[in-house]
Amino acid sequence: MPATHPAWRGHRAWPARDIAGTKIGTMTAHTVTASEYRQRGGLEVLAWPAFDPFAVDVMVTTRHGGVSGGDADRYATLNLGLHTGDEPGNVLENRRRAAAALGASPDDFVFCQQSHGRRARVVSSSDRGRGTATMDDAVSDTDALVTADPGTVLAVLVADCVPLVLYDPRAHVLACVHAGWRGTVARVAGAALAAMRSLGSQPRDVIAGLGPAVAPDRYQVGGDVLAAVQGAFGPDAASVIRPDRAGKWLLDTWAANRLVLRESGVRDDHMHTAAVPTGAAAGRFFSHREAQPCGRFAAVARLRPRSGG
Repeated sequence: MPATHPAWRGHRAWPARDIAGTKIGTMTAHTVTASEYRQRGGLEVLAWPAFDPFAVDVMVTTRHGGVSGGDADRYATLNLGLHTGDEPGNVLENRRRAAAALGASPDDFVFCQQSHGRRARVVSSSDRGRGTATMDDAVSDTDALVTADPGTVLAVLVADCVPLVLYDPRAHVLACVHAGWRGTVARVAGAALAAMRSLGSQPRDVIAGLGPAVAPDRYQVGGDVLAAVQGAFGPDAASVIRPDRAGKWLLDTWAANRLVLRESGVRDDHMHTAAVPTGAAAGRFFSHREAQPCGRFAAVARLRPRSGG
């Protein structure tokens, strides 16, 4: 099911290497977009083949395969957000199914209370279970979780914001990041990379997966966001935000986060964007801009032990 990033129109593009599963995306001279849908433990998930050679499990859940419903099916069906107004019992069952798809227990997961900021927190085995059954004990005021502990499952919840998975195969360090427009201009991905460096990682070694988010051609924003983007990126802002025909602006959060990763030292050929939009266009991912309230999908990742250490 190909999906080409709208900002790349006019650039030369060619099909990605055909691999098992449903392929998504293209390759261009500027970046690699390589992701696919897979069946995992009875759930359809999105994955980046770039992570496959390494001792790490990575997936993005879709909205399918759960038990939630709600008014106009706003939570249907695999809503993983306890803060959305959905029945808590349904969310906990959905989380159990997501954990089973990974071959993990819900007690292995770590969730955070996301605040659209730039705080990154290093977590370990002692944090497992935080935020899993209740938001009360989730890691507070945090938008990026980082670990070097095999078996600890990191999860961030999204429904239009960009989920990022960052993995350094040399240092065996992992991060999951939630980047809305505020977190993007605050460079939360850069904060995650800095936290990874504290564990021995180097940005040049990091592989980055950018997940489904609001499409650039429908993310209409106002002058306040324009000012924030220009203040954050200066002359480079023109590459991530452009005027529309309604006196507003269109923001490309995928491109903005790639810019943050690039200036932090991540190589362009290590960035893999799943250029799949949230909402009705693709039909697989919740969108807060289309329905309020709505469910949340998740980027989920876990280190596996490596042989020899």
